[in-house]
Amino acid sequence: MNFTIEDILLGASILLFLSILISKSLGRFGIPALILFLGVGMLAGSEGIGGIYFDDPLTAQSLGTIALTLILFSGGLDTRWESIKPVLWRGVALSTLGVFVTAVLVGLFAFYMLNFSLLEGLLLGAIVSSTDAAAVFSILRSKNIGLKNNLRPTLELESGSNDPMAYFLTVSFTFLITNAGASIWQLVPMFFLQMSIGAVMGVLMGRVMAWVINRIKLEQEGLYPALTLAMVVFTYAFTYLIKGNGFLAVYIAAVILGNRNFIHKRSLTRFYDGVAWLMQILMFLTLGLLVFPSHMLPVVGAGMLISFFLIFVARPVSVFISMTFFKSTLQDKLYVSWVGLRGAVPIVFATYPLLAGVENSDLIFNIVFFIVLTSVMLQGTTLTPVAKWLGLSEEDHKPKKYQFDLEMGYDLKNELTEVFLPEQSTAVGKSLVDLHLPKGVLIVLINRGGKFVTPDGATVLQPNDILFVMTDNDEEFSKVNQALGV
Repeated sequence: MNFTIEDILLGASILLFLSILISKSLGRFGIPALILFLGVGMLAGSEGIGGIYFDDPLTAQSLGTIALTLILFSGGLDTRWESIKPVLWRGVALSTLGVFVTAVLVGLFAFYMLNFSLLEGLLLGAIVSSTDAAAVFSILRSKNIGLKNNLRPTLELESGSNDPMAYFLTVSFTFLITNAGASIWQLVPMFFLQMSIGAVMGVLMGRVMAWVINRIKLEQEGLYPALTLAMVVFTYAFTYLIKGNGFLAVYIAAVILGNRNFIHKRSLTRFYDGVAWLMQILMFLTLGLLVFPSHMLPVVGAGMLISFFLIFVARPVSVFISMTFFKSTLQDKLYVSWVGLRGAVPIVFATYPLLAGVENSDLIFNIVFFIVLTSVMLQGTTLTPVAKWLGLSEEDHKPKKYQFDLEMGYDLKNELTEVFLPEQSTAVGKSLVDLHLPKGVLIVLINRGGKFVTPDGATVLQPNDILFVMTDNDEEFSKVNQALGV
């Protein structure tokens, strides 16, 4: 059957609407929204009620690459350096050593327990070795649960930066399987080369993006998203062209850009947040269409076996090894081990052996899909109770920032920040004038028990006050936190 562009647009719009409607209805039960999008795609597929036949791994992989690029850029843009700086090396260890250990353990298990060759087992392990940030934090944030001991920035950093490592391992093991004469030792210099080029390109393009945005002076504000989009795509594609890791380059560039001052920052950040959600929905819908549920039935046993090994053995072992070098409690390690959600990325990576013609690629794809389903349904629905059980949850009083569009100059960044003042704050009982706030900082309003107070220097702060603080930059905001004792 031939479909016109109008048919495709109509079907896509209906699927998008249904996905969002279902996520709104069922998300309250703790089911990750993205897994619901995946379910809608499966229902709309050839073996579902929609009857849409889609069997094109190349298209799915291409869409997944574009989507992952934009999702990583959006995530990096929202990453605050002051949050990840204390946990930088812990996050890096989890996203590199942790991914490698997970891939090896799952690979060896598949080799011994299933009818896989060693390389095929390692390929399967590489595909499922990275975690999914979107599913994790859509639940934590919707429940308004904070995490102690800097666990949230650790998990955000790991989830945002572990895809490049998983991608490298997936491509490498696919290469070794399809090239019998290749040696595993060829991968070592390739790894350092790809990661080095990706890191250098990320740092370079992050600075270039900030410089270009601030100096190009476009007449229409609506052209700035198009400009940044061009630079994001260029960063990935050019880095890939010169044999670097494009995903790593995009993520680092976004982190650097997001921590610099540039005009239209608020509108661009919101634009990419919306693009990231759209890409996640489209990616899960496409992958849902790609899978054939009847093909998954024969692999239920193998899928359950590998999934449980990944959740209860491989992930915890990799976390405990990676966090051995850092000061962490047993509860921290256990919770990080549990937050090992697998999302759309492993499914996208599973299309690489499909397209390369690997012998057991269909079996690998169906097992990966089953692992993702079981991981998200088991772990994704229990993140909040497990955090409470381990005593790691706390009320999320993380300051909320609202950036005004007062972009009168390149280096001006006016932010109105909502800061909650807990009872144990050292500022409680003090007047504003006694806090010695930095010059240029202004407390414009206080929400006190639902009533708003216009403050002056003599205003005495009380427990549970919510302050609306105007600052020009993140450095000033850090000083405000110190002065308020939060």
